Amino acid sequence: MKSLQGNMIEFKKQLEKGQIQKAYQGLMEYMMSLKNHFAINYPDYSVPGSIYYGYMDMTYFSVVPNSLKSRDLKIAIVFRYDTFRFDIWLSGKNKQVLSKYWQFFNNSSWDKYRIVEPVKGVDSIVEHILIDNPDFSDLEDLTNQIEKGTLKFIRDIEDFFTKTTI
Repeated sequence: MKSLQGNMIEFKKQLEKGQIQKAYQGLMEYMMSLKNHFAINYPDYSVPGSIYYGYMDMTYFSVVPNSLKSRDLKIAIVFRYDTFRFDIWLSGKNKQVLSKYWQFFNNSSWDKYRIVEPVKGVDSIVEHILIDNPDFSDLEDLTNQIEKGTLKFIRDIEDFFTKTTI
């Protein structure tokens, strides 16, 4: 395992090439356009706050359908750097909400998407891979794929709540 100094030397070398900055800037611009896409095209959903830029571990933003708002739940559209993919998460506004709904899903017959084990640092209840190894050469198509997967995920969560009592 390299020391911080060793990692910083490698980081500097990679930055000197210039591609990391361009890729990162492009990804941040795309995430902002994706967030705006949901805010504009789904006025019944709240798209609060700003983008969480992270520590090159994940970048995400939230979408809050009215059906989940009253439960203090939200949907997160997440780009994960380690797996280089887009995920979608069901999350809560705080740890108490996460715990309550994790128990609810875990004690149910839910099997549509993966229920995440609650451990320190995990902010999701349910996760699903939206797009593995996304193709950034056609951003319109990428946005359509993310939108379609997000709407299906939201419908599936809403359907579960209409059929199950908490």
